[in-house]
Parts: sequence; structure tokens; C-alpha cells
Amino acid sequence: MEGDCDLSKEDSRKVIVVILMGAPGSGKTTFCNDVMSTALRPWVRICQDSIANGKAGTKSQCLKSAAEALKHGKSVFIDRCNLDREQRVEFVKLGGPQVDVHAVVLDLPAKLCISRSVKRTGHEGNLQGGKAAAVVNRMLQKKELPKLSEGYSRITFCQNETDVLDAVNTYRLLGPSDNLSSGCFGQKSTDSKVQVGIMKFLKKVDVPNNVASNGNSLQDSVNRKQNTEKDSSSAESEKINTCIRNTVEKVTEGSNKMEGSFGGGDSWNDIPTLAFPSISTADFQFSHEKASDIIVEQVEEFLNKGENVRLVLVDLTHGSHMLSLVGAKAAKKNIDSRKFFTVVGDITKIYTERGLRCNVIANAANWRLRPGGGGVNAAIFSAAGEALEIATKEQGGTLAPGKSVAIPLPPSSPLYKREGVTHVIHVLGPNMNPQRPNCLRNDYIKGCNVLREAYSSLFKSFASIVREQNTLKESSKNFGPGSSDSHKNLIEQFPNTDQKIKREGCYESERNKKSKALPFEQIVMDDECGHSGDTSAMSQPNENMSMSSVGDVHDGKVQQKNEKIDRDVKKSWGSWAQALYHIAMHPEQHKDNLLEILDDVVVLYDLYPKAKRHLLVLARRNGLDRLADVQKEHLQLLRTMHSVGLKWAEKFLVDDASLIFRLGYHSAPSMRQLHLHVISQDFNSSHLKNKKHWNSFNTAFFRDSVDVIEEIENQGKAILNSDDKLLSMELRCHRCRSAHPNIPRLKAHISNCRVPFPAALLQNGCLVHAPSRPVCEA
Repeated sequence: MEGDCDLSKEDSRKVIVVILMGAPGSGKTTFCNDVMSTALRPWVRICQDSIANGKAGTKSQCLKSAAEALKHGKSVFIDRCNLDREQRVEFVKLGGPQVDVHAVVLDLPAKLCISRSVKRTGHEGNLQGGKAAAVVNRMLQKKELPKLSEGYSRITFCQNETDVLDAVNTYRLLGPSDNLSSGCFGQKSTDSKVQVGIMKFLKKVDVPNNVASNGNSLQDSVNRKQNTEKDSSSAESEKINTCIRNTVEKVTEGSNKMEGSFGGGDSWNDIPTLAFPSISTADFQFSHEKASDIIVEQVEEFLNKGENVRLVLVDLTHGSHMLSLVGAKAAKKNIDSRKFFTVVGDITKIYTERGLRCNVIANAANWRLRPGGGGVNAAIFSAAGEALEIATKEQGGTLAPGKSVAIPLPPSSPLYKREGVTHVIHVLGPNMNPQRPNCLRNDYIKGCNVLREAYSSLFKSFASIVREQNTLKESSKNFGPGSSDSHKNLIEQFPNTDQKIKREGCYESERNKKSKALPFEQIVMDDECGHSGDTSAMSQPNENMSMSSVGDVHDGKVQQKNEKIDRDVKKSWGSWAQALYHIAMHPEQHKDNLLEILDDVVVLYDLYPKAKRHLLVLARRNGLDRLADVQKEHLQLLRTMHSVGLKWAEKFLVDDASLIFRLGYHSAPSMRQLHLHVISQDFNSSHLKNKKHWNSFNTAFFRDSVDVIEEIENQGKAILNSDDKLLSMELRCHRCRSAHPNIPRLKAHISNCRVPFPAALLQNGCLVHAPSRPVCEA
């Protein structure tokens, strides 16, 4: 509704009566609280559910209280359902020369209102639980939308949460001498009178005589039938009920999610959003006035770069001084209120409590990057669970004032699963509290510079995450069905991505054709195509890539064919399968998702970990797509990869000595760029779901790093076991080798199995364990 309101100044101040209209659960009370918490003019909320000393009262009591508030120069919210004209006519009469009467219609989807009403507890009018569904449904059938002719100077219609937030911002920024332009704003259909309730909550409801068309052909046919057969029998009415029920359930399927759009057509919850608290103004006692200037300055600078993002300043306190200051200053600078606004609430529950999806949240951290201390820092660490503390520790070190660090949350984090938060950005601002470290002792010249640096660093980290998301989303558009190597898991950072990827051979038919005429060695080589992804977006062959093949082939013609097939494989990497290659070649663009960047390798978590600890060590050498490309000249690189992987395994063992690690390569990876798996042998992960997941790490398909290094050193190439049959073998425990019918049964067994590992793994240092805990006892 941006642009609908025109603030103007007049000599005489007018007060306003805002009559809220909406079904139970539409958010009327929340609307009032959001406006009043940061308002620039005095408001009074009149609610019939609590008008009599906290208990339900009468309409006359509401009218009396409203008139008294207006008399004392206060504007008024009438917080009642007010769904039909008769219920609101007396409140309209409160208007006069110095009193404008506005209507705000919260015409949100019936399904959303019912869901909120049923779930809420402690409601003032005790309208909650199962009985709420019937009440909401009945009220919506009797709804009469307001008209200017009833006596309103302004009517605002809100059909979704985007409209509601716009309306909240309009009224909270309304100064004591400001007036809003008259007229009707936001109504989508002037003929719309009734929103049909959600029939699935009730066995039967009466259908209103006049239901406006919503553009659906089935609904239109129902409308025509109702208009021509008003006196139809009850049996015919039941048939109409069924039609409407089916239609409404389809139309409202996703109505409890936020709607609306910004430039580019992205839906409301698809806009990358950063929720952040005011930095340094609580425990660090930084001046609110100076901090609010810096927030608005940095927000304006960041948004002017044209990023399609949204910033939300969050404070838990109603009536927050900081939110009021920032809101007023942002309005004076004409910052787009849809791209930057303030919200009162818990930063760790913005989505579940307010319906606002924030995929990144900022934490006002301490310099040690540790949980505790109260406030936002304690709340975020608590909400994110142990996963955030572990991930933060792995970043290492401390945080200097003015700096930030982005921590990707694993999918197991409660904050990720409940709120959709993919990253937490720790940021540290300046301290003016002498009881805290690094106190600047009221040196606001230095303090302001540090605070600017803190917000600048925060927004840069957010921008980096957004660019990473956009890169992976672009890649995901061309995903083929044939990838399941672990780093497809990068996609899971983005909750709105609904790609379903399975490890299936996307070139199955072509491989079968070749296998009829080619020797086994060539079938094995060609089999690697079966995991390579989308054939529609192949990378160009690299002339410097190795042409090594599997096994010793003495026949010249066979060798020539193998090389041809190998070249074909080089071109078969789909666009999505290039993700690891891009990370290895350009780690600076992905630093927020990397654990370590070295000259020869980069280290990152597998985002679909198949065990408690599972990470990847990527080679940064161009031309090394997979293990088949490795030759003797790459021996030192392999040793470096093994050494780095070993270092991380030992680091994990310091925290949990019960773990055992195995380092190795997949014989036929699905993604381009040579990478070493470092995986704990507990295999305790919700992402380990099928035979291919298990067998890719527990059959000859998985080549131990120490064996690969020895083979390259002695033979010049590694032995590859890339037959698909290995991935479809029966499920067997990796310790006792007992067979199991399915993954749940296998997991239940291995969680208790204490049989020593097979001799082949116990030899040659294939397993990494804590020195104080022999592997046979683990």
C-alpha cells in the first residue's frame, strides 16, 4: 500500500477513531500493540473483551471509554470484530469536525484466522480451542464490508500480511499533527461481500445467498446457481456446500503463509531477510540517539545498493525507545517501509509468532563468542541449540569490536527447523559500560566509528549469504535427477527450495546401450556418467584433464575407446554438479560456508551429513574432477588432503573421544572436483535414508585415503570400484557384517553393535580414533 497515504500538516490537530474489522484470529490486538509500541501520537485501545476491569463488558462501556479518550486528545483503536454494519454504526457516530473515523479491515484468509484462533491460549475473551473454528466460520458468513458512505473518511483493506505491515507502519509513523488522505485503499474487488469460511472444520454450514466470484470457474458456477435458485431445497444447498468446500480448500491451501510481492515478483517470504537487534544499546549502554542515527544511515546506504532484500530491526520490548527513534528517522529519510521496518517480538520466534520469515538473524554477541550473559545472545544460542555453539567454536578465536562472523546453521538446529533460519551472524559493537571489557569510556568519536563498522560488516555478511543463495538457486534450476553426492546438500540452506534429488543414473539408457558392446572396464568407466546430473548443461572439456582409465588395459583399441569415453565423462558434469568446482576455484565467494581455506584445499561441512561429523576436503587444483583423474604427479596433493582431513578428525576427537573416523573417496562421485570425505563411523544421521547412502560409504565403492595414496605411489593410479551393483547390495553392519532388511533396523543395530571392525579397516591406519580409546573398544 505504499503511496496510498499522503501525510499533510494542518493548523488544528485531529484525533482519529480507527475501527478495526476482522474475524477472531485476524490479528486486531496484535495490530494495535504493534502500532502503540512505537507510535508517535498517543493511542488508546478499546477492547470489549477486557473493558470492565480486565473482564468482558458492553458496547456502551466501549463507547463511553472511547469518547473520554477522544476528549483528552488521544486517538482510539476500537478492537472488536465489527463485521456487520449494525455493530459499528454507533462507533462511526464518534466522528466530528476534529475527529476522523477510519476503518482498517483485516480481511485475511479464513483458514489463517481459524488456525490462529484454535491454537492460541490465554485469549481475553476466552475464544480459543475447538469452539473458535465454528465462531469464526459463522462470523465470516455475516460479514459486511464497510463503505465510505457509512461515514468513514478512510478505509484500508488488508488481504494479507504484507498489507497489514504496511498499515501498521502507516499508523505508527503518524505524528500528532499528521492527517491521512481520505479514500478507500487496498480493496481488490468492490463487489466482494462475503468470505466463505473453511468448511472442513464443520460438518455443515449455511451458505450465504451472495458469494462473490474469486475468479475460479467452479466458484462462478456456484454463484450463478445461488442467484437464480435462492429458494432451493436443503438437499440442493448441501450440494452447493460440497462444491464450495472443495473450491475453498484448494484456494486457501497455502493461505496461512505470507503473501505479497516486491520487485521481481518474489513472494513475501521468498525475499532474503535479515532480522537484527540494536547493537550495543542494551548492556553496552551506547547512546540511543547516536545509535539510531547510525542504524538509519547504514540501512539507507545498504539498501541504496539495489539489493532485493529486507531488513528488520527487532526489539522484545513494547514501547521500545530505539524502535521509535529509528522508525521516525527512517520515515524522514523516506526509506522504503517494505524493505526496512521495525518489529516488536522475540527475534528467535519471528516466523512462528509473527509469520515473518527471516532466513538470517544477527546476534549481539560477546567478544568470546560464547552463550550466556542474558539478552539476545543467550536467547539465540538457546533457540539454536548445541549446533550453533559447536559451529561457532569451530570458527575459532574471538570477535573484535566492529566485526562480524556468519555461522551457517545445520539442518538439525531447532532454529533452522522451526524458523527457517539458515545463518546466524555474530556481531560485536562498541562498549560504553565500564563493567564490561574494552570500555571506550564515553569516547563517542571512536564508538560511532566502531558501531558503523559493526553494522557495515553485518550487512556485508548478509549480502554475501544472499549472493551464495542466489548462486545455488540458479544452479538448482538445472538440477537433474541423478545426483546424490553429499554436496547437493548445499541446497538445504534455503528452506524455499523444494528440489528432490535422488542418486539415480540419468544416462541409464545410454549406459545400457554401451554395455552391450563394451568390455567391463569401459562399462565401469562409463558408469560414472550415471551420477553426473543434468545432461542439458554440460561443461566444456578441459584439455589439461587426465585421460586415465580403470584397470590395466593392454589392448590398444580398448584403451582408445576408454579414452574416448573418459572424454565424454569430462563433458557430462551438469550445471548443478559444478557447485564444488566453483567453491574450490573461488573460495573467497563462499567463505561464510567454509571451515578452512588453504592454498591447496578448502574444508566445508557436508550439509546432508551421513553421520554426527561429516565434512569434505576439496582439492583446489583445476582439472582434478574425480579420483580417476589423479596421477602420480598429484601424490603430494593427496597427502595434503589426507593431512588436513586427519587434523579435523583429531580436532573432533578432542570434543568427543568416542568417535571413530574414516577418510576416503567415492569411486564414482556425482559432483565435479576431487573431494575427500571425513566421516565418523556412528552413521547417526537423519539424512542417511537408503541403501545407496549406506553402501556408498560401506562397500568397496568407498576407497580409503591411505590405500589410494599407496596405490598412486606404487601404480600411478587408484583402483576404482564404481559398479552400481555395489550401491544396491544388501544392508550389512560395517562392524559385524550382519544383514538387515531396512535402514531403521540397521541403525538400531549399529547403535549397539560393539564387535571389532573388520581386519581390513584395522590395518594400515584406515580408522582414526582417540589415542586413549582403542578402536576395538569403541
